[in-house]
Amino acid sequence: MNEKNATIKDARTLGIPRMLLLGLQHMFAMFGATILVPILVNTYFNGEGLSIQVTLICAGLGTLFFHACSKLKVPAFLGSSFAFLGGFSTVANLDTGIFADMTMGEKLPYACGGIVVAGLLYLILALVIKLVGVKRVMHYLPPVVTGPIIICIGLSLAPSAISNASTNWLIALIALGTIIVFNIWGKGMFKIIPILMGVVISYAVALVMHLLGMTNPDGSAILDFSAVASAAWVGLPPFQLCKFDITAIMVMAPIALATMMEHIGDMSAISATVGENFLADPGLHRTLIGDGLATSFSALVGGPANTTYGENTGVLELSRVHDPRVIRIAAVFAVILSFIPKMADIIGSMPSAIIGGVSFMLYGMISAIGVRNVVENRVDLTKSRNLVIAAVILVCGLGFSAGLTFNVFGTSVTLTGLAIAAIAGILLNAILPGNDYEFGENLEGDINRGVAINPKVKK
Repeated sequence: MNEKNATIKDARTLGIPRMLLLGLQHMFAMFGATILVPILVNTYFNGEGLSIQVTLICAGLGTLFFHACSKLKVPAFLGSSFAFLGGFSTVANLDTGIFADMTMGEKLPYACGGIVVAGLLYLILALVIKLVGVKRVMHYLPPVVTGPIIICIGLSLAPSAISNASTNWLIALIALGTIIVFNIWGKGMFKIIPILMGVVISYAVALVMHLLGMTNPDGSAILDFSAVASAAWVGLPPFQLCKFDITAIMVMAPIALATMMEHIGDMSAISATVGENFLADPGLHRTLIGDGLATSFSALVGGPANTTYGENTGVLELSRVHDPRVIRIAAVFAVILSFIPKMADIIGSMPSAIIGGVSFMLYGMISAIGVRNVVENRVDLTKSRNLVIAAVILVCGLGFSAGLTFNVFGTSVTLTGLAIAAIAGILLNAILPGNDYEFGENLEGDINRGVAINPKVKK
């Protein structure tokens, strides 16, 4: 059986138990990064920041809402966005005007209010795409632009993988090695759940090491169950309504420019991975609406911004199971976990080293998809035009690791490196002469790129 034939579009053929395992695998893939956002935000707000329970339910419901907006066709999971961390930090440090006498907990709803507005900005771009058509928009997003952006998405996450893995390289390598073994030599169901097996086996090893009294190289405990012991079995997520202030809005809303560009890159990555026409069907405008409204809903009730998750794109590539139903199962698991604080904390006790080991594979897969995007479309890098565009995108995406900060109406705004790369690539492609790419003209290339469907394949 060749690799293409091994791709599974309908997971129902595997049976319900296996579908549940696949959904669990996707949940584990997103879990570490998704709960890391509220953990980091809590450090900015001195422990009065985002709730992990609220974050989980917003990720699950946001994913389901996204699927509804995209006609149940796009296998994307929406987790917490890291792009807004700088905005949260800025709002936490505001000490003028109405923020002068506020506690950290009182400032947080205003940061969420800014995110609500940021999510609504997605609707404006969606309207533009709907009015002018995806073909005209895609003319400005040829493979020479989207390929390097996808490469940057994976490589920009690489330092996070190294940072997490370095907390305990032995456990990280066990997680990575397990994934490789099951992916290459696994049989049957085990071959399509390598991520889950990597998490389970490395966690079991970490538990044994913990029980034997071993510690991480820095002396810290390998596992910490203190939060688990005090957590209740059942509990409602602590929702809180957002509030609006122009200062906080000016901090958070412009970040949408970054996340919208990242969304286009992620949709290109998922399209290339799955080989479906998601940019034209169900349409980029629909995916933008789903992402934007999911973000606004999350912030409305005190959660972080949502974004399509590269980790889950990596799982799609590795497992070869491309059924969106599996993603929706993962979303339901996330919602259920949000009502079980003790279980959420048990999974939250997963050592950073395991997350790092898993990320080694997932983040690398994303970049590999970008390379495949460029190669399969035969992008001619001997042409100065293409070389300039690719070079600038790569340097911007990886070089601006801390983003680019500037002032707007006296407020500090930060564009992420990926946003800068996307903007630079799109502008160069529009300005430099010789752009001969026409969406839909080179059918073979568009099929390989994942933005057109082979007419010979019955939908």
